[in-house]
Amino acid sequence: MSGDPTYQMTVSLNVLRHLGLGLYSNVAAVLSEVVANSWDADAKHVRISIDAAEGRVVIEDDGHGMTIADANQKYLHVGYERRKVAPRSPRFDRPVMGRKGIGKLSLFSIARTVRVESVAGGEKHGFVMDAEDIETKIRDGGEGSYEPDPVASADIDLDRGTRITLTNMKRKLQWTGRALRRRLARRFSIIGAEHRFAITLDGEPITATDREYQDKVQYIWTFGDIGNRVAGTAGKLENEEERSGELEGHPDWVIDGWIGTASMAGQLKDTETSESINKLVVLVRGKLAQEDILEEFGEGGLYTKYMLGEIHADFLDLDDAEDIATTSRQKLIEEDPRYQALKAKLRDELKHVQGRWTKLRRSQGTKQAVVYPGIQEWFTELDPDQKVAARRLFGRINELPIEDESNKRQLVVSGVLAFESLKLRNMLHRLDEISTENLDVLQQVFVQLDDLEASAYYQIAKERLRIIRKLTGLVDENAKEQAMQEHLYKHLWLLDPSWERATHTEHMERRITTALDEVCDQLTEDQKRARVDVKYSTTGNKHVIIELKRAQRRISTTALNEQISKYYTAAEKMLAAADRGNEPVEIVVVVGRRLSDWDETDTSEQRSRDMLAASRARVVMYDQLIDNALQAYQDYVDSAEKAGRVYRLVQRISEQDVDALSPTP
Repeated sequence: MSGDPTYQMTVSLNVLRHLGLGLYSNVAAVLSEVVANSWDADAKHVRISIDAAEGRVVIEDDGHGMTIADANQKYLHVGYERRKVAPRSPRFDRPVMGRKGIGKLSLFSIARTVRVESVAGGEKHGFVMDAEDIETKIRDGGEGSYEPDPVASADIDLDRGTRITLTNMKRKLQWTGRALRRRLARRFSIIGAEHRFAITLDGEPITATDREYQDKVQYIWTFGDIGNRVAGTAGKLENEEERSGELEGHPDWVIDGWIGTASMAGQLKDTETSESINKLVVLVRGKLAQEDILEEFGEGGLYTKYMLGEIHADFLDLDDAEDIATTSRQKLIEEDPRYQALKAKLRDELKHVQGRWTKLRRSQGTKQAVVYPGIQEWFTELDPDQKVAARRLFGRINELPIEDESNKRQLVVSGVLAFESLKLRNMLHRLDEISTENLDVLQQVFVQLDDLEASAYYQIAKERLRIIRKLTGLVDENAKEQAMQEHLYKHLWLLDPSWERATHTEHMERRITTALDEVCDQLTEDQKRARVDVKYSTTGNKHVIIELKRAQRRISTTALNEQISKYYTAAEKMLAAADRGNEPVEIVVVVGRRLSDWDETDTSEQRSRDMLAASRARVVMYDQLIDNALQAYQDYVDSAEKAGRVYRLVQRISEQDVDALSPTP
């Protein structure tokens, strides 16, 4: 056939923009592509150095290097399929990782300038690629080829292998130091003497321990030799189980690796980088192929929050089969039958892990709980059926992702109280059977009910003492004032321990607020400045108006009484309009200093209080309020010797120094 062809396909350099200039998102992923090339080049050592201040990354290996012909025909040939030419490396017979021939383009994801130097057959050469030059050629409609700038051989001080230098970084270098070491270590399983492949970062070797898995795994399920090696290095391992790696219906497809769970979910998040390893990664030919296959299952089970692991599935990348990797090399094509077979296998394994994890955590729950003083004694006093239920309770608590020891201890306390409450309910069912012959059962019910009430109130009292003691530490008057504003309206028991719960309806609060605002408009400027805030609540069928005065202000009884009478009048009108005029009203004014007309005698203060009481009001001082509340609840807590069995148990658990506790073997 002669003449011009009817059809012709051309490839624009714009392809480079999609394949490389913005392909990858982080430094570790980019460096992984360079390291993979070094593996394919039979390198024994890869040295990475990073100068974050200068914005420079250097990756150098001692592999077989490239001639100028190799650089043009292989490295600069986008889409060069090495597998079809040489599926294994010439020196160490390694199964090569490269396949699509586009990995080198990932360098432009993080750098604008890429310098490549190489030595092979005694020949030194090098070239520089510039992202801006490529983009300019793309904008000019360039097609066909791009010509990098050559580097003079005299400027190359490399003895063997290949060196790649990245400069003109697109963003500030992150993931340096320990974080980058960890990420690189997790992306390769072929690091180590047994593979004759070493990687150093800024002069320090990267090893398997840099993955930082070994001290996090509590339970492990292993597949093959890789899983067994990981289990052998896990310093805090409590349970190990070997599983078959064969895929049902595919005898030639086998997985290696491990699935593990941590003792605490919080261990799977790095505090330095906030990076999570709550993942199940997939590796192929010793290199990361998918960041997390766990997310593909949509598992909502609690056990997955504790999970981590590595699945090695080399059957996903066979030389004579289609490439299963996506263009970004960070995920796998989901529709491929091999991937679907892998998912089916892992789905079965996850169900098995879920069942075993639940049993292991529940059995461990009792061991964890009996560490607390008194729990062991309480537990041994239960009958056999109750012990089974208690083990289930402690197991459920141990399954929850609670990291803070004090919170877990509090949950154990609540669990014991709930357990005792259920025991009491079962005893109440027996009341119908009580006769004159077995009145001792009624006595048992009363004793246990008193015991539970004392235990529950002990919890309330301890929490309230914590709040009160926090307030007593605020010695500055203004600080006290701010703290009281924040807490007083929510915790009316600070004003009066008998006021357990304050309630109000939105409608009533709006009405009383409107009435009080009208009164406030009639106050003098001095009176307004003396106020902090006014709040309305109801408690025990009583309407309560609370006013906080500024802690540093002083006010006389007469001025205060004048203001209070207006408040009372406003409240009375509002209640009458709501047909609730017979309901009582009390006004409480909290002050920081003694009233101005209180002298050093008790007589003047008493006259003042009597005058205010006639107006259905009373004055409480900040310090007096705190002291009274503290004494009221401290008296209860100090009376522990009068408490019953459950009370004393709760008290011992709550007051124990948790740092001194350790689980029994």
